[in-house]
Amino acid sequence: MVQPGIGDLAANRPGDAVRRKIVELEPNPLRRMLGRWSRGSEIHSWANGLVGEQVTGRRLRRLRHHGWFTLHAVQWASGADIDHLTIGPAGVFTINSKRHRGKAVWYGDAAITVNGTPTRHIPISQHEAQRTSAVLSRNCGMTVTVRPVISLVHAASLQVKGAAPPVLVLEVTELDRVLSGLTPVLSSDQVARIYEVVRDPTTWA
Repeated sequence: MVQPGIGDLAANRPGDAVRRKIVELEPNPLRRMLGRWSRGSEIHSWANGLVGEQVTGRRLRRLRHHGWFTLHAVQWASGADIDHLTIGPAGVFTINSKRHRGKAVWYGDAAITVNGTPTRHIPISQHEAQRTSAVLSRNCGMTVTVRPVISLVHAASLQVKGAAPPVLVLEVTELDRVLSGLTPVLSSDQVARIYEVVRDPTTWA
């Protein structure tokens, strides 16, 4: 059982993995700050993603009052990370923050386009959820279904086609309302057990 504050992933802040990447790209604080405002730079792109994760993290905080637990920047041994992992009565969800400021987003049955340009958001989110489900099922001693979610931040519009899309794509302002309104599938004991496992770094090693 993980001890709070000792290798406890619950202490992670939204965007911590992105912060580490930005420092890795530019160790100099002054050049790093300038890079954040330089459009087209790699640091600017990562900084844009950091804002998206921070906005999503603030929204997910509202779920605490409904019996939910959320972790941020859950890192795999490969270096990749899960932006947000939330556990509550309605189940377990991997949430990928995507900030497409001022852009039109269209979501069909199996693809997302941003201003008409195709992305790989859907297959990446599906793979992340499947991988997480396998790890949690193995470590929790029960089958843990994980649903993928994309949190859309600051987009100009979102148009969703299809009655039952494989990935839940939501504007960030709707995130807490939709998740807390889903049908409960986990008991409080199951939620507590899964939360205990996900916050332990050895789960993801």
